Amino acid sequence: MNKTKLLMNGRLLPQLEAALSAEFDLCALWQQASPDDFLTQHGHAFSALVSSAKTGVSKALIQALPALKVISIFGVGYDAVDVATAHQHGIQIGYTPEVLNDCVADTAMGLLIDVARQFSASDRHVRAGRWLKSPFPLTTRVSGKRLGIFGLGRIGQTIARRASGFDMEIRYHNRRQNLDLPYTYEPTLASLAEWCDFLMVASSGGAETKHLISSDILRKLGPKGFLINIARGSVINEQALIEALEQGVIAGAGLDVYADEPNVPERLLRLDNAVLLPHLASATQETRQAMADLVFQNLAAYFKTGRVKVAVPMTS
Repeated sequence: MNKTKLLMNGRLLPQLEAALSAEFDLCALWQQASPDDFLTQHGHAFSALVSSAKTGVSKALIQALPALKVISIFGVGYDAVDVATAHQHGIQIGYTPEVLNDCVADTAMGLLIDVARQFSASDRHVRAGRWLKSPFPLTTRVSGKRLGIFGLGRIGQTIARRASGFDMEIRYHNRRQNLDLPYTYEPTLASLAEWCDFLMVASSGGAETKHLISSDILRKLGPKGFLINIARGSVINEQALIEALEQGVIAGAGLDVYADEPNVPERLLRLDNAVLLPHLASATQETRQAMADLVFQNLAAYFKTGRVKVAVPMTS
């Protein structure tokens, strides 16, 4: 029995690649001597494509696969996927939301606590022997403070529940108010930044949110305010953030994502008021396995029922 031909665009978890190889006729695009020539000769044979949120799927790749019916993405973000082109061609796109909410929210709160209490900086203080000469400076309390969440979707709501355990007052800003949520809605990002002690970025990426965290928003957050980003590096004007941190426009920042990963600007690396993580918010064994399972399930569901298990919305 012939297996369905599945094209893999970029490396995935070894266990996921193994599972896909057992079920499908799996072909790795990056292993081809000339991917463009390979697509020209064989692109018509593939009805399924798998990729990651980071690698994405371009318009050119979709157009090179005329028989493509389904795309399965490893990740919750799909700003690197040409969703419009895929949907125009009737191609379904599966992705992996929900299963990473908890670990991303845990990371968000960890960054918030770290940048406020300066745990990473104080660890460096001890390791460098500076505690023998002087105590570590006083830091900022977290409990009872005001948390503003930009992007109160699945992950943002999970963060809000975590923050409630710290007795934090919570407000949010989205493109539109969600009346089903118990939190106060701020009509603008600027008003949210002006109100809060901690501004948490949990929005989607893409053109609509690019550089919305601007120098003006950072000034409104102010010299006692902290910025945390576990969303996409593109949401923040990174140059403006670096200047704000250097000049004391804001108190500090906790970052898991950057504009040009894995290239972190040298000026950021030098700042003690920035906590820097290597895009690891969902990087636990349990969550990555759950994501891998859902990538597989989306493909299996499509070929069994004609629908992926969890689809990228058609309105995207």
